[in-house]
Amino acid sequence: MRLPGMSQPFLLAPIAECPPGPPVAQVRLAVLGARGVGKSAMIVRFLTKRFIGDYEPNTGNLYSRLVHLEGDHVPVQIQDTPGCIQVQEDCVQVLDSLSRCVKWAEGFLLVYSITDYSSYQSIRPLHQHIRKVHPDARTPVIIVGNKADLLHARQVQAKEGLQLANELGSLFLEISTSDDSQGVCDVFQYLCKEVSKLQHAGSTDRRRSSIIPRPKSPNMQDLKRRFKQALSSKVK
Repeated sequence: MRLPGMSQPFLLAPIAECPPGPPVAQVRLAVLGARGVGKSAMIVRFLTKRFIGDYEPNTGNLYSRLVHLEGDHVPVQIQDTPGCIQVQEDCVQVLDSLSRCVKWAEGFLLVYSITDYSSYQSIRPLHQHIRKVHPDARTPVIIVGNKADLLHARQVQAKEGLQLANELGSLFLEISTSDDSQGVCDVFQYLCKEVSKLQHAGSTDRRRSSIIPRPKSPNMQDLKRRFKQALSSKVK
């Protein structure tokens, strides 16, 4: 949002950055979708609880903040992404920067507007692109139908979003960023939890693989048998 006479993007409230300190595991999220679906508004709503309805064209901002998650404060980074996505015959043309973002992130929100059917059509190819980079089906992806308050302008039915999510094996939710801050927070909190679970599971697997298996104890009966055989052969 810009005030008259200002040339730089302006947020109503500053977003707190993660304070400096010893390196810890960070939750890295990316919000993807076509232009104008409300990606930036969702992120700012989550981080500041405020709704801003007008933004400069998104150039891809990275937000960092400590998020309260199940009793702990977890450093979370959220990558906002440009809406420069072209869908042609169910194929998506993605910018190189967007591809780098997909490689970097550990959890994804795929956002469309219920008032823009073309934005809905971009979800499937985006999901396919994510799965090419992250073939592990455990990588969490949530599909979000935004602007659920604009029912008079609806072009995508809720059942269409749910059907697509079921086909892709993802969770689905319709929200209104302008009317429901709790719904937005629930989406991000859930995604943070899922990524955090995967991080803990991965670290446990690495610890297990690093443990050297303990050599088996020798079978004493077998050793006695061999010793007797050796003695008897010497006697002969």
